[in-house]
Formats: sequence, C-alpha cells, structure tokens
Amino acid sequence: MSYNPFEAPQVNDSAVGIVSGSREDLRSVARYQKVILVCILLYFIAVFAQFGFPVTVRPLLGLGILGVGLVGAIFAILLAIKTHGPVFGIILGILCLVPFLGLLTLLLINSKATTVLKKNGIKVGLLGANLSSI
Repeated sequence: MSYNPFEAPQVNDSAVGIVSGSREDLRSVARYQKVILVCILLYFIAVFAQFGFPVTVRPLLGLGILGVGLVGAIFAILLAIKTHGPVFGIILGILCLVPFLGLLTLLLINSKATTVLKKNGIKVGLLGANLSSI
C-alpha cells in the first residue's frame, strides 16, 4: 500500500486485552473493577473487624462477608468474561466463592483489569480508573 500524507488520520477503535476488542467494553471493565476493589476493601475490613466484635456478633459479620463474596463473585464473572473469555470467567467466578481463595481470585482479576486499562492508555489509581476519563 502507498502512504498518502494528505489522508485524514485513522481512528483506532480497537481495545487491547479485551475479548471483544471494542472500546465500549473498557468502560465496563473500569466499572466492574471499581466494584471488585470495594469488595476487596470490605473483605479486609471485615476480617480485621472480627477481632473487635464479641463472639455472639461474629456470625452476623460472617453473613456480611458472605454477601461481599457473592457480589464480588458476580462482578468477577462479568469482568473475567470481558478480559479472559466466558469459560475462564465462570471458573474464576466459582473460585471467588471459596473463602480465602476468593480473595486471591479477586486480586488476580483486579490485576488483569489494571493491566488492560493501562495498556489502553487509561490512568488507574487506588480505587480504579476515573470513569469520566474514559
């Protein structure tokens, strides 16, 4: 092909690291990552808070951790489907339901989302990417 210096610049609408390759899915990845980061933060808070609660109240804290785990598993499935594909996404979502392994799975999925967002030129902070910058 020949190069035309007077041709208008081409817009690159493909996204790197996403199964579909569409730029619209980057916003979904950033949104899902924010929810997963909040779930990780709540999980850590609940684990350390259990030492300050009496033994009779700890089962209620366990129910809270279960709820955080379920929300984390749902959004882990959604995020892993966007970045890894449907089969691997469902496997990672099931692994999120195992108590300690679930936290490690959430951290793994979060690191993949951070890598995908950074490869596409999106700045990622402590609580994920700024959604208005996408």
